[in-house]
Amino acid sequence: MVTSTSASANVNCDPFTAYKGLKGKTVTIFTSILEPELTTLQTAWKDFTTCTGVKIKIEGSNQFEALLPVRVKGNNAPDLAFIPQPGLLAKLVETGKVKVAPRAVVANVDRFWSKSWKAYGTVKGKFYAAPFGSNMKSLVWYSPKQFKAAGYTVPTTWDQMTALADKMAADGKTAFCGGLGSGGATGWPATDWVEQIVLRDHGSAVYNGWVNHTIKFSDPRIVSSMQKVASWMQNPKWVGNVKGIATTTFQDAGKDIPGGKGCMMLQQASFYGNIIAESGATISPTGDAFAFYLPATNSKVTVPVVGGGEFTAAFSSRPEVQAVQAYLSSATFATSRVQLDNWISANSGVPLAAYKNQVDKLAATYLANPKSTFGFDASDLMPAAVGAGSMWREFTAWFGEGKSIADVVKAIDASWPKSQQAQLSNNGGGHLYGWPPPHLQSKPETRK
Repeated sequence: MVTSTSASANVNCDPFTAYKGLKGKTVTIFTSILEPELTTLQTAWKDFTTCTGVKIKIEGSNQFEALLPVRVKGNNAPDLAFIPQPGLLAKLVETGKVKVAPRAVVANVDRFWSKSWKAYGTVKGKFYAAPFGSNMKSLVWYSPKQFKAAGYTVPTTWDQMTALADKMAADGKTAFCGGLGSGGATGWPATDWVEQIVLRDHGSAVYNGWVNHTIKFSDPRIVSSMQKVASWMQNPKWVGNVKGIATTTFQDAGKDIPGGKGCMMLQQASFYGNIIAESGATISPTGDAFAFYLPATNSKVTVPVVGGGEFTAAFSSRPEVQAVQAYLSSATFATSRVQLDNWISANSGVPLAAYKNQVDKLAATYLANPKSTFGFDASDLMPAAVGAGSMWREFTAWFGEGKSIADVVKAIDASWPKSQQAQLSNNGGGHLYGWPPPHLQSKPETRK
């Protein structure tokens, strides 16, 4: 457990004048976040604790999602918890132990986050939890050096991207690469590709209906988005050996992008730069590798972004708890954490200049856009039998065996748990694959 305490220091306490009467108080936080990030968080809020005199005790556990419900049920809940799953938040709200967010938190979220982000911290019309950290999946990796050498321009629309892919094919290059291999989680990249297109094609309402199965996989809108994925990532002219995507690991999929000897583009999350960098490649807008935003497909869906993050929920209404909760939802805290690197916030109050990492800065440009249409990773929100089961399995067969979309969606719909309770279950993705977050994984061996 890491503890922050007040100490005499030459710090500017002006940003914390609103937080009064906290000296000598203690606030506990429970999280799935582990070291070294716990110590980094302690550093990020050090000025706050120094100036207010409040103590923040934070405890991380790799059994967070199993332990938190037990602690809540046993009346041993922490004051605050960073919850990496909206589904888990909803289940905890059902216990009656989660406190509705205080006015200061609501004000911060209304000011600094998009409506889509706020919706994921809302349960049955009541707002409980402000967003904390975030990550972005809506990126396409490429080589700025190779693009410049070939005379290619980064596309900003879907039509431009497909036209570029055609030009690359005409030049004898492989436009897109992909890999579904990930050990026991094989198949997850394909779920991300479909999630990207469902959100881009149809927006939040259809996306969230698909997540809770009020809109089935066999719905024509979902099928049409899968057909678009097939025309993109199963197009032999663009990807070469389609079936080979199923047997290629996601780590190896884009490893040759810097040298221009493999494919030219890879749709993958922000963490992928860490994998490319392991070969010594430089990650920058003019370097061996960088990323661009995956273009929208429907002008009616503004700035679609698929990703994930944590949400700060409170189990106490004590003044000091509400004060810390408000501080953690502020642009002041988010900026202090961002400045320490390897962290992204969807808080629009964080100046982009605060980001040291250029990929994180790029991701924040879209995550923090107040007009963004944010979709939390769909497979992570679906029941385990689907999101971490039939969806991975069937999408792998779709690529590797040529299984038809009709048969794939039929099998996934049939696998959906029958009971409402099962439908609300959390598949654990937010813990197992969500932390360390992508930008902290030097050698990502897991899904996110």
